[in-house]
Amino acid sequence: MMDELANRRLKAGKLPPDLLASFLDDLNPADKRVLLGPGVGEDAALVSFGSSTLIAKSDPITFATDRIGWYAIQVNANDIAASGGVPKWFLGTLFLPENEPASTARDIFKQLHNAAAELGITLIGGHTEITVGLPRPIIAGTMLGEAAPSETVNTSSAKPGNDVILTAGIAIEGTAIIARESKVTLLKSGLSETELSRAAEFLDSPGISVVKAATIATSTGHVTAMHDPTEGGLAGALDELARASNTGVLIDSELVHVYPETRTICDALKLDPWGLIASGALLITTDPEGSSKIIDALDRSGFPSAVIGKITDANAGLTRIVNGSVEPLPTFERDEIARLYSS
Repeated sequence: MMDELANRRLKAGKLPPDLLASFLDDLNPADKRVLLGPGVGEDAALVSFGSSTLIAKSDPITFATDRIGWYAIQVNANDIAASGGVPKWFLGTLFLPENEPASTARDIFKQLHNAAAELGITLIGGHTEITVGLPRPIIAGTMLGEAAPSETVNTSSAKPGNDVILTAGIAIEGTAIIARESKVTLLKSGLSETELSRAAEFLDSPGISVVKAATIATSTGHVTAMHDPTEGGLAGALDELARASNTGVLIDSELVHVYPETRTICDALKLDPWGLIASGALLITTDPEGSSKIIDALDRSGFPSAVIGKITDANAGLTRIVNGSVEPLPTFERDEIARLYSS
């Protein structure tokens, strides 16, 4: 096993889920107050604090270079909310390259402050250093939140027969990052300045935050599980959801919303939006009778959503309907954005 791992070379992006699962298999938290520890597909850890449950999450920003402080707050807050909690406290670790202008640090701190203020989050600490060998700034964040014990949500709680709801559309984050980071390439591919400007604004509209949508869904009392699709896109998120809950999925591809800007950018760069980093969407599972209640509550607050499929038995596998035929869900060795920027 050791020789096999030594000979395996890892590519940019998340650890492959099978490999990660093998590392986590023996991690059994000794502290009995840990209600939910590390697991593939779980968005955050849960720790009992008596009448309250502490929710903890860590996530880095490695693909984007623009607004990374703002990103770090948003993506970590998303996972707290997808676990049924309220994001409250943030710690950030910022790595800057040698000879980086001091103004870069100032700007990132300002981004952190502004994003935290938007969501009512308090910055409580972290670390900043200048690091040898970095090509660009990188930030890793830890978000803490809390919830009443009865309100927490585990990805593993999805059950066969549940509906699968998707909010917004897929690859919102990937669309915005690529529009900002690859503007010259996309202009040469035939996209217009107007298209790129519209796609770049996806960070804010439709936006990559799912905090409000998750809070609204949780408040209905009909959520069985939620999962925040990030790196790995919709396909990766569905795989993680199925792994965590030991289930399968059947998705109707025609019901999955892909924004025109996303489709145009993916076509130009030969990317598949199903495998493109997807903060801004939220997967929700519920008993069928709860679907309309969740969708109506989201719609009243301006969050479009739709049932896109079903949770199935594990032996049914991960599948989708395309042009009336059932086929395996697409798989991606790594996120499409990692493939784009490391090829």
